[in-house]
Amino acid sequence: MNDKNESIHEFDFNLICKYFSGLKRQGPGSKEITIKALSFIDNLSDKSRIADLGCGTGTQTLFLAQNTSGQITGLDLFPDFINILNCKIKLLGLQNRVKGITGSMDNLPFQDEELDLIWSEGAIANIGFEKGLNHWKDFLKKDGYIAVTYESWYTNERPAEIEKWWVDAVPGIATIGHNISIMQKAGYIPVAAFTVPENCWIDNYFIPQKARQEEFLKQHAGDKAVETFIALMKREEELYSKYKHYYGYVFYIGKKI
Repeated sequence: MNDKNESIHEFDFNLICKYFSGLKRQGPGSKEITIKALSFIDNLSDKSRIADLGCGTGTQTLFLAQNTSGQITGLDLFPDFINILNCKIKLLGLQNRVKGITGSMDNLPFQDEELDLIWSEGAIANIGFEKGLNHWKDFLKKDGYIAVTYESWYTNERPAEIEKWWVDAVPGIATIGHNISIMQKAGYIPVAAFTVPENCWIDNYFIPQKARQEEFLKQHAGDKAVETFIALMKREEELYSKYKHYYGYVFYIGKKI
């Protein structure tokens, strides 16, 4: 990497999509963590309407489907991700109550107060934590729930190297306490906030990328943009290994007042 602190958002969407389409997960997480978050949410039934925003290829969407009985819509900006999700849905015979659609998180195709639960793992940073909570609230019924993972500081102070990396990547990154206060101001009762454990990063996100990175470099031999992108992904892993005690994903769960 050069001295410029490049962000994944500076790369072509098609490049990002091609890379992550070859991975089971597009961010840190696990089945156990999804189910743990779901355990804090009451009153879901077969009549419930659930939206998974920024769903990627839908690993967690299918965990939701297997642990709830409601109607689920997975939404993502990348059509290739949605095609993969819809193939999985068909293979599992879930198409009667689960579907994937292409769309933007800041222009949702739902009616006001249509949804019982809004879910989003690793994606709300794309539009901003505060903006997402405020904008998405309109689509939730009264007493509906929101459950999101978001990059957060574990400490009030941290080394300059990791602070610069994450502030460049996620300008709104803040401490857990600050994010809970944002949730309260947005009109939610905070229900739970818990950290996503290291294995969700290392075993489920970084390790699976190693083979993908080698494959991707071979497929795009000599492509400088690809080489820079892969270097960025490797840098992310290096920094996590070095500074994981200062930051990580936190699951925030709130109930609309």
